[in-house]
Amino acid sequence: QCTDGYEWDPVRQRCKDIDECEIVPDACKGGMKCVNHYGGYLCLPRTAQIIVNEREEAAAESTSGRNNVIRRTPADPHRAPPNPTHQIQCAAGYEQSDHNVCQDIDECATGTHNCRADQVCVNLRGSFSCQCPPGYQKRGDQCIDIDECTLRPYCHHRCMNTPGSYYCQCNAGFQLASNNHTCVDINECDANNPCAQQCYNILGSFICQCNPGFELTSDRINCEDIDECRTSSYICQYQCVNEPGKFSCVCPEGYQVVGGRTCQDINECETTNECREDEICWNYHGGFRCYPRNPCQEPYVLTSENRCVCPVSNAICRELPYSVVYKYMSIRSDRTVPSDIFQIQATTIYPNTINTFRIKSGNENGEFYLRQTSAVSAMLVLVKSLSGPREHIVDLEMLTVNSLNYRTSSVLRLTIIVGPYAF
Repeated sequence: QCTDGYEWDPVRQRCKDIDECEIVPDACKGGMKCVNHYGGYLCLPRTAQIIVNEREEAAAESTSGRNNVIRRTPADPHRAPPNPTHQIQCAAGYEQSDHNVCQDIDECATGTHNCRADQVCVNLRGSFSCQCPPGYQKRGDQCIDIDECTLRPYCHHRCMNTPGSYYCQCNAGFQLASNNHTCVDINECDANNPCAQQCYNILGSFICQCNPGFELTSDRINCEDIDECRTSSYICQYQCVNEPGKFSCVCPEGYQVVGGRTCQDINECETTNECREDEICWNYHGGFRCYPRNPCQEPYVLTSENRCVCPVSNAICRELPYSVVYKYMSIRSDRTVPSDIFQIQATTIYPNTINTFRIKSGNENGEFYLRQTSAVSAMLVLVKSLSGPREHIVDLEMLTVNSLNYRTSSVLRLTIIVGPYAF
C-alpha cells in the first residue's frame, strides 16, 4: 500500500505522487494558486516563485514552469533561486531548508516520534510509522511476540518459540537439514560407529550385532565372547577349548579329531610303527604295543603264527597243554556290562569227544565269565566294568576227552588291552 498523497504505478511497480492540483477541482481559494508537492499540494500567492529540488522519481512527472514553479535536479543543489521574493510555507512533516525548499523531517532521526521502546520507528514522507520488530505483531499500541509454532508446521519434529523468533529441534537420531526445518536421519554407523563389531543404521537409531561366537553385552553395544564350552558338557567328545569367537575340540594322545568334535583312535601300527623286526605291532584304543613274533616258551615250539605246540616226544609235555595260541584284543574303558567280548572255538573236531571250557587263569577278581555256547565253542563275557589303561592276560582252556579215556587240552592266551578312555 502507498501512503497518503501517493498511488500505485502498475507499470513501474512503485508508488508515485498524486497531482492534486490536477484532480482536485478548485483546490485553492481566494485567488491562491495550487502548487503540487510530494505527497500533497500547496496554495500560494500567484506571484510566488518556488524552486524545488527535483528527485529522480518525480522529475519525469512534473511540468517545469507551471504556476511559476522552477524545478531543478540534484546536479545543482547549491544554485540559489533567482531573486526569491517569498518564504515558502511547508506542510506538516516538512521543514524549510537553507535553500528555501520544503524537505521531509526525519522524526526517527531527530527523536521527535512517539514510538514505544519495543517498537521500531520508520520514517515516511511527511510523517513516520511505529512498527513492531520482526517476530512481533501489533496489538493495540503494544508489540506482542508471534508464536510461530502455533501458526503452521514450520518444523519437521519440534518447534521451540523464542522472543521474536523460533527454532526447530529434532528427535534423537535425527539432525536439522540445511534449511533448519527438516529433520534427516543421522547415520550413526558412518558418523562414529558406536558398535564394537557390526553396526546397522535404522531410521532414527542404530542396532549393534556381533560376529559369530560373540553376543551383545547388557549395554547392547559391546560384544563378549560366548564360552561354548560352558553351554554343554557334550559339545566335545574329550575336551573343549574356548577361543575368542569360537571353540575347538582336542583329543588325548593316541587320538585324532574327526568331524570337529569326535575322537578317533590313531593306528600307530600303520603310521609310526616303532616295533623291532622280531616284534609285531598291536594297536589298541589310544596306543599300541609290541609283542614278540615268537611268543613260545620252552618247551613249546612255534608251528604257525601265534601258535605254540609242545612236542609229544618231549616227556615234559605230557603234563602240559598240547598247544597254546596267543591272541590279542582291545576294549574301551568302562565298557557296559555284561558284554560278550570274545568267542573261543575248537579248530579240530574229533568224533566221540566231549569238549569243556574254563578260565584257567587271569580271573582272580571275577571280571569274566565263560559261557559255553555249543559242543565246540564258548563265549567270554565281561561281567565287571574295566577302567584303563590296563592289560589283562586270561588263559582260556578247552579240555577234550573221549570214551577211551583219551584226554588232551589246549590253551588260548588272550591278552586284553583296556584303553584309557571310553571312546
